Amino acid sequence: MKKIAISQSNYIPWKGYFDLINSVDEFILFDDMQYTRRDWRNRNKIKTNQGLIWLTIPVQVKGKYFQKIKDVQVENQNWRQEHWKSIIHNYSRARYFVDYKEMFESLYLSFDTTRLSHINYQFLESICMILGIQTKISWSMDYALVEGRTERLVSLCKQAEATEYISGLSAQSYLDEVLFQAENIQLTYMNYSGYPEYEQRFPPFEHGVSVLDLIFNEGENAKKYMKSFG
Repeated sequence: MKKIAISQSNYIPWKGYFDLINSVDEFILFDDMQYTRRDWRNRNKIKTNQGLIWLTIPVQVKGKYFQKIKDVQVENQNWRQEHWKSIIHNYSRARYFVDYKEMFESLYLSFDTTRLSHINYQFLESICMILGIQTKISWSMDYALVEGRTERLVSLCKQAEATEYISGLSAQSYLDEVLFQAENIQLTYMNYSGYPEYEQRFPPFEHGVSVLDLIFNEGENAKKYMKSFG
């Protein structure tokens, strides 16, 4: 039995993204997909005493309407210092910030890759390590891709020798479940409801923020507020 999930890489995504990673044996980053603006690929939210704010990585999009996520380049490297300053300003007084300060400072200020996919991967890998997630993370580029929205996913499942595919609920509207059935691949949808609240700075409580919020506020207890850790 092997479970996999397939998703585009996101920048410092919310806790549900990591629950999906932790629920499978292999997580395929589907960065062969077309880049979409104003999405989660290059931005996410954090909490401040003024409400939610976006941390956005500036990327090159002019004249590149059909570029794939894997080809997206950052506009400049100034975002690194800006994001890190925002994180320090809003989380330096969080209970567990000091425990992770050195790691994230290095991620923001020491790495200099210009590809959005690689930036996202660096953060995903480090956050998985913090959470104790050992799922294999691979790339869609490692596999042969076929045409068709559902056909492509089914093909990736077959190549990865998966017996179960776990998908986000939003895909329910377009996935052709019959194609999974034809290949004896079980199709399961991730349930993101019912998350418990934790001690979050700057009320009211908000679930839909970067997982960094949970890590800085709860530290090693973060897994208690996630759904995939039994």
